[in-house]
Amino acid sequence: MVVVLIIAILIAIAIPQFLGARERAEDRAAQSSLRNALTAAKTAYTDSQSYGVATDTDLPAIEPSLTYVAGGTASTGFKEVSVNVANVSGTDQQIWEAAALSKSGKCWYIKDVATGVGTAGTFYGTGATCTGVAANAAAGPSW
Repeated sequence: MVVVLIIAILIAIAIPQFLGARERAEDRAAQSSLRNALTAAKTAYTDSQSYGVATDTDLPAIEPSLTYVAGGTASTGFKEVSVNVANVSGTDQQIWEAAALSKSGKCWYIKDVATGVGTAGTFYGTGATCTGVAANAAAGPSW
């Protein structure tokens, strides 16, 4: 009886730990897709100094392992990235934003601002709406 009780206690400890590790791995898969998409977007940016060539129609040629959808369309999985191009000022297309939905149900954002005094850099975040347009809310220095 004591042996059964000890095994039950160990199982009660192990199962939540396993489920937590699984959720973290699912989230990391979505974050990895976003980083790969950003690398593809920066590759496109290098050629024209504008994210205007880093849209859902342009990026598959650079990074074909991901599926891209327009910024107003929600991501439905960790391999599907919703991308949006925005402007710092006027029509300069210097902001690239993306979102991906992890299997755990959490939406992850990444945003890169190429130019702008005090505003340039890469920003991260999470939110309820999983679109590239909503990724504009990404404001943190890390996930």
